[in-house]
Amino acid sequence: MVRDYAARGAAPSGLRVWKVAAAILLMAQGVGAQKVRVEEELEAYPTESVDLRCTFIDGGSSTKLTQVSWIWEPVDGQRDNIAVFHPLYGESFPNLAFKGRVVFLQSTLKNPSIRIKDLRMSDAGRYTCEYATYPSGNEQGTTTLIMLAKPKNSAKVVTVQAGSKSVVVARCEAVDGKPAATIRWLASVGGNHSTANTNGPDGTVTVRSEYRLVPTAADNGREVTCMVEQKTQDRPWAQTLKLSVEYPPTVSIEGYDHNWYVGRSDAVLLCLANANPAPTSINWSSASGSLPDTVEVDDNKLTVKKVDDAVNTTFICEVKNKHGASRHQLTTFVIEEKREPVQGSSTGPIVGGIVGTLVLIGIIIGGVFLVRKYREDEEGPPKHKPPPPVKAGSSTEMLNKPSEPPTATETVPLSPGEVYYEPTGGEPVTSMDEETPGALNGGAPPVLDNSARVFKDDADRHHGNDSSNHGPPAANIPRGESFVSSAMYV
Repeated sequence: MVRDYAARGAAPSGLRVWKVAAAILLMAQGVGAQKVRVEEELEAYPTESVDLRCTFIDGGSSTKLTQVSWIWEPVDGQRDNIAVFHPLYGESFPNLAFKGRVVFLQSTLKNPSIRIKDLRMSDAGRYTCEYATYPSGNEQGTTTLIMLAKPKNSAKVVTVQAGSKSVVVARCEAVDGKPAATIRWLASVGGNHSTANTNGPDGTVTVRSEYRLVPTAADNGREVTCMVEQKTQDRPWAQTLKLSVEYPPTVSIEGYDHNWYVGRSDAVLLCLANANPAPTSINWSSASGSLPDTVEVDDNKLTVKKVDDAVNTTFICEVKNKHGASRHQLTTFVIEEKREPVQGSSTGPIVGGIVGTLVLIGIIIGGVFLVRKYREDEEGPPKHKPPPPVKAGSSTEMLNKPSEPPTATETVPLSPGEVYYEPTGGEPVTSMDEETPGALNGGAPPVLDNSARVFKDDADRHHGNDSSNHGPPAANIPRGESFVSSAMYV
């Protein structure tokens, strides 16, 4: 591809427009006739070598080649001969800037290719291979040489002090690159960046970028990454930086366990400071001004050799660096006796395990009980209370045995004053049996019908036990003794 070099510069004047048009016309004629063959574009790096090839395509025996020249155009309107070859007069290198760096690969008119060694960035431009021919005149072809330069990349942090204004905390540069590099930042600290380009005299470009933020103590040590992308690099160049933010100290005192008892030895306090840069001094004092005699100080460590009432005070630690000073104080209390540490951390899990086991056992027992109760309900337990045991020979026993056939028994009347005792020695049956017949029959209705009652009344009259003339026959029987009622048929 043939490029219009003037199009990359400033707007040409009328004369330049005419020259450019004439050059384009000549090149078009040459390309169309294919008489001078060259490469359209080449890329090269400084200190390397490049071969500019040129070949004349014979248009017939009538064309005579008289001379070939290489013309260099670093900028529009400037043409310098750098190499000339004549079949009779030989080679010539008129431009001192290329002296010793340009050679012909073959000393022939049909292939006057040249090699430029030890390239410089200033060698970029257009190189025209021009033939002087007869009778057609000059024939030419042009190659554009693009010089590339790998930028020299670097990045660094800028040490700043914590404050309330946005300042530059990091810089990244891509120096003397061609074409110009692109710089990007990767960061999570919430800043922003700005970029500027500077053109060099040899066509290179230097790109500089600055990263800014409002620095705080928390930003110290955080990371930002500079990435440089450029044509000559196989992959983006990247460098990670740790920010450096300086701030005055923040102080704390640690080591006090609230168990400073009288007689304790080697009680220790530590003064801890967070500062950038590192503290330049650490000073211990007490509320009274001077430290007790039993106290020893080693930098940020304060040791009480033996605890007594003298250390029942307030200790003060002051730390300084170049940005300021800060202090922290701690009041200690001396007790009479040693406090034993509470082993809550070890007994707690044990107690918790025991309680958990008991709860689990209770759940199992409750489950078994519910299962058994459910099974009993399925088997159909009695819905009423079973009757109490019946005494042998009692009237109730006889009434509750309907399955056995009744037998007639002879009743012998008791003589006056005689008392009959149950030979079985069972539980006595009293007159309450007659008052609550239902209860003695297990809650069932009484078995005695009207005929039984009539038979009983006749027996009473036969024995002279009329209830209308005499009191209840069992009135004179002591409690605990039994009696047998008259026999009856059911």
